[in-house]
Amino acid sequence: MTISRRKVLTIIGGGTIAAAGAASGLFAATRTPSKALAPWASAGLEDEPRRRALSYAILAPNPHNRQPWLVDLGAADTVTLYRDKARDLPETDPYARQLTIGLGCFIELMTIAASQTGHEIDYDFFPEGEDGPVAVARFREGAKADPLFAHILDRRSSKEPFTAQEVPANMVAELEPLADIRTRPDDVAKIRDLTWLAWQTESFTPRTMKESVDLMRFGKAEINANPDGIDLGGPFLEALMLAGVLSREAQNDPNSTGFKEGVRIYKEMLNATPAYAVITTEGNTRLNQIEAGRRWLRLNLTTTALGLSLHPVSQALQEFEEMAPHYEKAHAMLAEPGHTVQMLGRLGFGPKVGRSPRWPLETRIVNG
Repeated sequence: MTISRRKVLTIIGGGTIAAAGAASGLFAATRTPSKALAPWASAGLEDEPRRRALSYAILAPNPHNRQPWLVDLGAADTVTLYRDKARDLPETDPYARQLTIGLGCFIELMTIAASQTGHEIDYDFFPEGEDGPVAVARFREGAKADPLFAHILDRRSSKEPFTAQEVPANMVAELEPLADIRTRPDDVAKIRDLTWLAWQTESFTPRTMKESVDLMRFGKAEINANPDGIDLGGPFLEALMLAGVLSREAQNDPNSTGFKEGVRIYKEMLNATPAYAVITTEGNTRLNQIEAGRRWLRLNLTTTALGLSLHPVSQALQEFEEMAPHYEKAHAMLAEPGHTVQMLGRLGFGPKVGRSPRWPLETRIVNG
């Protein structure tokens, strides 16, 4: 997570501006969690086709950056993919729907990366039911290179305010095969209000907020040690940590200054949204969820190719009790009767943001 100097000064107000001064010189130069970001630089360096494809697949977007994938390479030319249930999100994702979508993103990114070495992948999904492997992926020769591969290392989820610039009609037309793009001002305003109410519900429900706070990584050392979850790093944020303004305790306390300013900043970000992308499916089976993830990944790479920013804001789609009114409203607003809204994202022109931490490939391999 990056934060601008303006936001830092807003958070700390007039009392501890000296903290921002600590974020200069040697301090600033040493705050990059290089170990946690190393998998981005390592992508594509593997020679064996499966490992090479997987070195890109681990960069896929996924909820709370949990990286819920484990792979078995014990069988020749085969990747057996499992969901790492130790990385579940029981409070905000009680049925593992969002995590399954993240695995769909992983699968599509592996497919795109494999195409660069001329490999097709044949998938057998959930061959032993939901309690077994997510997929058995068999590599064979015969693929044409997918042009979206060129944008893998530039893909991001931009958690920043977007400009007021409208998404041009030609870009909307290019994205519409992948998602329902909402640009009409009245639609945008209604969705914006929904995302704000839903975010507040998640943030002010103690157990769901605690789930997020428990996954926050505060500063370089924590990020390098656990390169998953919600990373809070960089010189400005670490300066706030040194000043005692930003802490795990403060993020758990809705009455703290840091928490209140975080709420204000998030609302500012949500308000700066000119368009939305919606992915729905006819049903809500595990295969539907995998399909939604594959589409989301292609949408994310396509927006990257077009110079657009995309940021998931799917709180209203979560299936815990307190979110039910927003879930129902989201489906009434965004889906045909009987269909399921799988993903909702902000769409527009945003600033360039940094890469998210990742576990190295070897930590995700259980055999082979």
